Formats: sequence, structure tokens, C-alpha cells
Amino acid sequence: MYEYDSRVRLTEVDENQKMTLMGILNAFQDCSTFHSEDLGVGMAYLTRKRRMWVLRSWKIVVAHYPKLAEHIRVGTWPYAFDKMTGRRNFRLLSQEGELAACADSMWVYMDMERMRPARVDEDVLEAYTLEPKLLMEYEKSQITLLGQMEEKEPFSVHSYQLDVNHHVNNGQYVQMAREYLPKDFLIGQMRAEYKKPAVLDDVIYPKVFTIQDGYTVLLADKEERPYAVVEFKV
Repeated sequence: MYEYDSRVRLTEVDENQKMTLMGILNAFQDCSTFHSEDLGVGMAYLTRKRRMWVLRSWKIVVAHYPKLAEHIRVGTWPYAFDKMTGRRNFRLLSQEGELAACADSMWVYMDMERMRPARVDEDVLEAYTLEPKLLMEYEKSQITLLGQMEEKEPFSVHSYQLDVNHHVNNGQYVQMAREYLPKDFLIGQMRAEYKKPAVLDDVIYPKVFTIQDGYTVLLADKEERPYAVVEFKV
């Protein structure tokens, strides 16, 4: 397992001085980046090989949100590789050593020039050590768009929402969807599925579905082709 120690920063908390879902999500993304960089298969390696890892889906479960300035430990490890995909777990421990949040994720290894899935390079497979998968509930099906639906006003993608690949960052889709939740809705579980990348000036048309114990938000283009689907539950 790869781990790093940190503290909950002021920029990662809400008005109640508790770490936000976005704070947890960003900590997990940073952890996987640090892991790859330390193994020599990070951004420089991927750029040289004209490859990139694209997050296809993930599920984050939150037991409790750490408080401002609390010491935390963030960890990650891969538990499976296929020809063109990898599966990775994450965990966040509180300063008492309790599990505050955990996640499962699936990544696709992509050819940057052809924008198609590619076989995972042997260098990458040899760099990582597979470990047993985390004990958590794993999803067997895709998010379904059910329940009462409400269309929201479309909006454009801004430059601050882009990542190093010039696409909307994975976390930004979650943040976009989060804006449509009731103010007092406490997120206990989030699932996100990424369908196609949005880029600068793309216009996103949101639809919000009310489901049992939560909400599903569809972020799509004008022709209703989805960029991402995000599900929130208590």
C-alpha cells in the first residue's frame, strides 16, 4: 500500500469545519498520483509513452468527515489489472486510526494520440504490487436514470475546471452535480461514471433525478449524450 500523512486544510472544509466530499476526492486523486510518481510511472513516463490513465468510474463511501486540522492518513493500492484497465482501492484514516472513507475505482489505459484504450505496458505492470481488494460493497451494474426528473439551466465549461490533459477534471463533474443537492443533504456515498470528456467551452445540460435515499445527476450535451453520471446517497 502507498500512504501519505496529511492534515485537513482550511481549503478542504465546509462551513461546519468538516472535510468536504471534494476534499476527500482530491486527497484520493493526489494519492494515486504520488504513488505513480514515486514508482517512476507517473506523468513524465506517461507523456513519453503517449499514454494516460482515464478514470472510468468510482465509488466513495464516507463513514464520517474529518474535522479541520485533524491529522489523516491517505492510502491507495491496485488490486487488479486487465489488458487495458486497472482497479484501485483507496482509504482515508482519521487521527484515531479509524476508517473515515474508502473508495473503489476503475481506470482505462489510453493512447493519447488515438484516444483509444491501449494495452497496459509491461513497465507499468511490473512497477505496481497488487494487494487484496478492500472489504466494501462493490457495484455490479451501471447507474440507472430513474425517478422524478428536473431539467436545470445549461452552463459552459471554464478553464479552471480542466486537468493536465485539457479535459474537465474528474472531481469537477462531482462538484457540478453536488450543486443540485439540498443544502442539508449529507453525502454518505457517491458513485460517478465518466462517459466522454468535456473540454473548454462545451455546454453541459444537467438533469436531476430524485431517487430513494438520494439523487442522480446527469451531465450531458445538448443531444443528451452523457459526459458523466453522478449518484449521491445518504
